[in-house]
This record gives sequence, structure tokens and C-alpha cells, in this order.
Amino acid sequence: METILSYFQRSFLGCASFKVGELLKSKEQLLSLSLRTSDGGKVVGTIEVSLVKMGEIEDGDTDHITTDVQGQKCALMYESTAPESLSGKENLPFMNAVLRNPVCKLYRFPTSDNKWMRIREQMSESILSFHIPKELISLHIKEDLCRNQELKELGDLSPHWDNLRKNVLSHCDQMVTMYQDILTELSKETGSSFKSSSSKGEKTLEFVPVNLHLQRMQVHSPHLKDALYDVITVGAPAAHFQGFKNGGLRKLLHRFETERRNTGYQFIYYSPENTAKAKEVLSSINQLQPLIATHADLLLTSASQRSPDSLKSSLKLLSEKTELFVHAFKDQLVRSALLALYTARPGGILKKPPSPNVSTEEKSTQHDTPQLRRQDSIPHHSDYDEEEWDRVWANVGKSLNCIIAKVDKLIERDSHNEEGAGGSSSKDGEADHTLEDSITSHPREDWYEQLHPLILTLKECMGEVVNRAKQSLTFVLLQELAYSLPQCLMLTLRRDIVFSQALAGLVCGFIIKLHTSLHDPGFLQQLHTVGLIVQYEGLLSTYSDEIGMLEDMAVGISDLRKVAFKITEATSNDVLPVLTGRREHYVVEVKLPATVFESLPLQIKEGQLLHVYPVLFNVGINEQQTLAERFGDVSLQESINQENFELVQEYYSIFMEKMPPDYISHFQEQTDLKGLLDNLHQNIQAKKRKNVEIMWLAATICRKLNGIRFTCCKSAKDRTSMSVTLEQCSILRDEHQLHKDFFIRALDCMRSRQTQGALNESDDPETGCLTDNKPTSRHFYPVALLLVSSHLLVVWLILSLALLLAKYQ
Repeated sequence: METILSYFQRSFLGCASFKVGELLKSKEQLLSLSLRTSDGGKVVGTIEVSLVKMGEIEDGDTDHITTDVQGQKCALMYESTAPESLSGKENLPFMNAVLRNPVCKLYRFPTSDNKWMRIREQMSESILSFHIPKELISLHIKEDLCRNQELKELGDLSPHWDNLRKNVLSHCDQMVTMYQDILTELSKETGSSFKSSSSKGEKTLEFVPVNLHLQRMQVHSPHLKDALYDVITVGAPAAHFQGFKNGGLRKLLHRFETERRNTGYQFIYYSPENTAKAKEVLSSINQLQPLIATHADLLLTSASQRSPDSLKSSLKLLSEKTELFVHAFKDQLVRSALLALYTARPGGILKKPPSPNVSTEEKSTQHDTPQLRRQDSIPHHSDYDEEEWDRVWANVGKSLNCIIAKVDKLIERDSHNEEGAGGSSSKDGEADHTLEDSITSHPREDWYEQLHPLILTLKECMGEVVNRAKQSLTFVLLQELAYSLPQCLMLTLRRDIVFSQALAGLVCGFIIKLHTSLHDPGFLQQLHTVGLIVQYEGLLSTYSDEIGMLEDMAVGISDLRKVAFKITEATSNDVLPVLTGRREHYVVEVKLPATVFESLPLQIKEGQLLHVYPVLFNVGINEQQTLAERFGDVSLQESINQENFELVQEYYSIFMEKMPPDYISHFQEQTDLKGLLDNLHQNIQAKKRKNVEIMWLAATICRKLNGIRFTCCKSAKDRTSMSVTLEQCSILRDEHQLHKDFFIRALDCMRSRQTQGALNESDDPETGCLTDNKPTSRHFYPVALLLVSSHLLVVWLILSLALLLAKYQ
């Protein structure tokens, strides 16, 4: 027993605050050890040690760490029930706030030079499984309520459009109520910090990811530097409650847009890009208008204080925000939307639009911009003054120019007065007389009184622009909802559900990656210069319902490109991430303690947005994929892999272009990333059955690029655990010189039932029971058995057909 105690006291990785104490109990193959604070204080947890006889191999050794207990060679492992803070590297508030209920295992394997490496394997739940969905649903409710209010404020519309608006508002109010009910139910969840696979079909938990966990492997090698390998495991983001009878998001969205494009005239068609642009401009309006008003008031405050430096600083901020405001309305979409809204007013003239073919001919003759090709369906009105919007919009810029000219003149006169120079300089006569005439002044007049009328003019012009633009762009959004209203809202709901599951995993992975790489200057530079690649390894088959899951997953991961991160300093003990934004653009605010925040690069501390590049590679590996490859269609998987390979190439190009030359040269010496990319491309083009080499190459490229790794299958159980354990053992072999004769034994050890602990009948949510011969959640059916079963299935089909033919003959 002293050997066991001493081993754990040496092997407890990074435990500066805790130590293993006395033996509490010993019963057959289970030992229980206490875990005390390092000063000998109270017991804060226990360690359960499983002593399992693994059997001897041919040369008389065992397959991993051994110790003599009652003369037998036994496998030594432990499962920790201590709190998360027992690891020194994770003894920080933010890790306690993100991770929960860790399960840890210790192994020892021989290296190729007959030394020992120590491995600490840990699996943890994440509280973000519920936190992020609740944050996201709150944003959806806020956004939808704001949109509904804007629809109500559209003003008078013709009966056709007014009836459409009432119908849209009725359905949207129902959606908001449903979101509020889901948020209320999620707020009641106070038990487990993850959603089990048996609950993936529950309506109230639709937005929560399935089995979101951190799988961490920490390696202590005798010669190499200690290393940490993290993989986030999660069920494929998909709308399980809604089902997959009609396919997933990828197919449903394509079908929806095709039907909208070819429908009869009930609404004005805007492409998804134009609709997204309308939402973006509306969001910019809502953000910039109060900012401009605030900076204008600050300018007046500086003027009242007669402070030239403060006046210049306030003017600079006001100019920057106003220029952004003016630039937001340069898009042709705003002009087109104003015309559409004008014709939708009472008395407006509506004409049936030409057919798509005629429209195309007209567009080619009229030289319309490609972005608005379908806008020929917008009726024209002879009384509409198209130049009126240009005048209203330009007045904002002119008002700003008046303010700039006046501030320059006031500061110049003040400097001349201080130098004792009387009157105005000769340069004053060169200024624009139209700007000087706005207010006459002399050097000692009150600056506030001279600037106040100009500020009021700016606000009035801006208010008129905002009022017209908001109404016109809200009318654009009405068109999106007007067509096939229930289907449109259900697609929005489905997309929100899938995105919520994907986002929860992404935020968890980003925070963990950030905190494990805070002391890596190269990583931090890459983070704010290029961004991070996020690689999802999909193991879904292209058969039956899993086709719909894969389609959902592909869209959900693609939508993560709309997410950016911002790192801020934590001002309280609440270090959970905060989510802001709208459906087309989200910002996740990650909080760090003050001491850690101060060590970050200046760009990150100043609030620069940090971007991610999500990519998905999928390879089906189960028996259903065998059927799909023999009798079905795998084109979905092939197209997804090809599309995402191009995204990886794009990220690699940006990485090589923006990172410093010295970093690139060192990076190229360490790895042949170009060769890995070429190899990955060849494997994707080869279209080989169950080509798992794609997964291994994609994972290797991700690790080499400091990316975030995800592994997903239907429920993040069988296929996911097989993939993760295989990847871990492959890393030990390739990176840490695991003895070649112990690869399979290490793999069996990580997948063994003893490593997982005893399972209850309810532990297998798929069947509700567990037989002695059923593989545990860490086991996979052998590939050979799958191949045999597929051949047997073919034989059975042939014999069945023969019997049927013989019967009817």
C-alpha cells in the first residue's frame, strides 16, 4: 500500500495545494484514498483506485503501469471524485466557472527506449452547455421584439401589405412566446451541466448541445517537453425534436430559396444576401445613432470648457462615427427599399412583375447591378423623387463638414489670441464662405453657443435619415417573412437551435484553448493577427436520419463564421462569457482576471475582435455508412469535405501572409504543413470508402495551426470515444515515442470497461439496458465484423429476392 500512496503523491500532476493522505478503505480490487490540503487540513475529496488484473503478455510484462499487490501484476488506475481545483494548472476561477465534474485517469506506458511516460486523461462537463443557449435565446427574444415593434411602426400600408404585416406579427408574437417559454424551462435546469443523449429529443432542451465534454490528455515524457492535448466532444448540432423526415437545413434552405425565387407575385423578392445586408444596416443604425449623439454632446461639453485638446479629441470621435453612419447608407439596397416602400403606401401602384426570363433580359439591357438582379419585381412610380433620398442622406455629411470647419476656425482664433495676434489670419478668407455664414462669431465668443446650432442640425438630419432608412429596410425584412410564413419561421427556429448547440461548443473550446495557451506569445500573435481555425471531425453516416443531421451540422458550423470574440478584464467574480449581437453577427465577450489580462498583447487589450474559421470534415465509419457507400449516395459528404478543404487552404494563405517572417520560417522548420495539405487534398479527391486518413490529416493540420479540435457523432458516445482514444494513442506513438508493441494495448486500456467504471442499466440511453456482452460506450464494433455483417446482409437480400421470385412463379 505504501507503493500506491507514494505513486499518487508523485503522480498527482501539478497539485501544489493538495496531497494524497492515508488509506481510507480497501475492499478486494478497490482502494479509497483521502485527499487533504497540503497543510494537513480537512479532507476535500477522495481517490478511488481500481486494481484490475490485466493478464500477462507473452514476454511476461503487463500492458501498462504495474505494481506488486499480493504477488500479482495489476493494472493501476484511478478515478478522482475530488473537486476540479485539484489540478494546479486549472486552479483558477475561470476554469471552475467553465468545467464541472472531472473524471481523471492515470496511465503509465513504456517508450521506445524502454523508459516510462505518464499520461493523465481527464473528461469534464461544461456549464456552458446551458449558459450559452440561455444567453442566445435572450438575444433572440430581444431582437424579435425589436423587429416586431419596427414592423408596427412602418406606418400606413395598402390593404395587401397591411394584411401581410398583421399575419407576420401574429406568427412572430407566437415565436417570441415560444422562445420565452423555452428560456423559462432552461432556467429551471439546475442539476446536470450537460444534456445526455437520451434527452436529445426533448423540446425544452432543443437549444442545448448533446454530451458536451472536454477530453484532455496530459503527457509527461522522460525526454520530451510535457504536452497537453484537448478535444471537445459533442453530439452533432442538429434539431432532433423537429426530426429529419424532410432532410436537414442544407436541403431545406436550398428548397425554400428556390421556391421563393420562382413564386407568383405576393411579395417582393430579395436575395438572402440582400436580406442579410438589410439586417446589417439596421444593426449599424441602432448602434451608431446613440454613439453619434453621445459624441456630439461630448463635443459641446468640451466647447463649454473651452479646451482645444478636448475639442479636437471629441471632434475626431464624432467624425469617425458619423463617417461610418454615412457609409452604411451607400448601398443601392437602401434606395431600392425606399422605392418599394413608397409603392406599398396607400394609393401606390403595384404591377405584376415580369417572369424570371423576361426579368433577366430587362436586367441585361438596363445594366442593373448584379446584387439587385431580382429587384425588377419592385414596381416604379412616376411621382417618386429618387433624388430626394440623396439630398437627405448628403445633409448628414454636410452638417459634419460645417462642424469641422467651425471647430478648426475656433481653435485657430484661440491660438492667435494667445500669441497676441489680432484679427483673423489671411487663411480665413480661403475657407468655404457657405460654412462661415452659418454663424458669425468673434474670437472671444462662447464656443458652446457657436457649435450648439450646428450639432442640432446634425442630429435633425441624422434623425430624418434614420427614420426613412429604418422603415424601408424593415419593409425588406417583411418580404422575407411574408412568403410561406409558417415554413420561414420554422426554418429560423431550426437554424437557431442548431446554431445554439454549435455556439456552446465553440465558446467552450475557445475559452479552454485561450487559457491553456496564455503564455505562448506565438499563439497570442496568431490570435489577433489571423484568428483561430476550428476543426470539426464528423463521424456521421450518409444514410437515413443521419443525412439530415449532417445537413444541419454543416449549416450550423458554417454559421459560426458570424461569431467573433473579444477579451475583456473581469471586474468581479463572475467570469462567465457574455453574448451580444444579432442573428447575423455575434460577439462573445470572454473575461480574464486583471493579472492575466495585463499580460496580453495591446491589440487584444484594446478590444480587437478575434475571428474564428470553422471547418468540417466528415467520414462515416459505421455499418450504416457501408450501406450508403454500396447502395446509397455519399455526394453530400464529398461536397462538404471539398468545400471545407478550400476554407482550410484560405486560412493557410492568410496565415502565411500575415504572420511575421521570423515566425513563418521557424514554423516551416517544425512542420511540413504544405505537404499535409496536399496529402489531404489527394485523399479527398480519391473518394475512397471510409477514408479515415482524411480525419487524421485534418486533425494533424489543426493541431499544427494551434487550432481547436472537435469530434462529433450522433450522440458523442461510441464513434466519438473510439475516434478520440485512437487519436490519443496515435499521438503517443508519433509524438512521444510510445513503444510500438504497446500501441494496441494502450488503446485497449483506454477503451476498457474497467477504465470506465461500472455502468447501470440507465447508462445506455439508446437501449435503456446493458447486457454483459454489449460493448461499453468506449467500445466500437470491430471493422472486420462490420464488413462481414455487410456481406451477410447482401447475401440475405439476394436469397430473399430469390425466394420471392420462386414463390410468385
